[in-house]
Amino acid sequence: MEPVTMLLAMSYRAIGDQFHDRLKQIGLEPLRPAHGYVFRFLKDNRVTTVELGQHLGVTKQAAAKIVNELDEWGYVIREPHPTDKRAQYVTLTTKGRDYLKLADTLWSDLEQEMGEAIGPDTLATIKTGLTAYLQHVHGDDQPGLRPVW
Repeated sequence: MEPVTMLLAMSYRAIGDQFHDRLKQIGLEPLRPAHGYVFRFLKDNRVTTVELGQHLGVTKQAAAKIVNELDEWGYVIREPHPTDKRAQYVTLTTKGRDYLKLADTLWSDLEQEMGEAIGPDTLATIKTGLTAYLQHVHGDDQPGLRPVW
């Protein structure tokens, strides 16, 4: 049997692939995992492209490319920064917030299917154990959701 870290990584990949297959079936733009991290970060934040790049662990240019894609598809909007004329704030549009609701529904569906495959008690035990592990490692200062490149 594989080490738990490998099983977690493979499970994350499997559920992520299922998620993106469902997005494709719905006919949405070719959203990638990196876009999902942007949506989650922007859910409660209005940030500059530089701040987004720092959060994602990518260059300003890479973050700008992601913002350009999401802007072209109508998921984000850029607004002037009040003090820095070179910078712009990036925020989610209504379409972006609607996407997040859809994503939450899809993730919930996939979690339910996982529970059906492994048993609801096992799923609950896994969630409890992972939550305890994160608390042990990070305490109350939990890390934000961001990609591991």
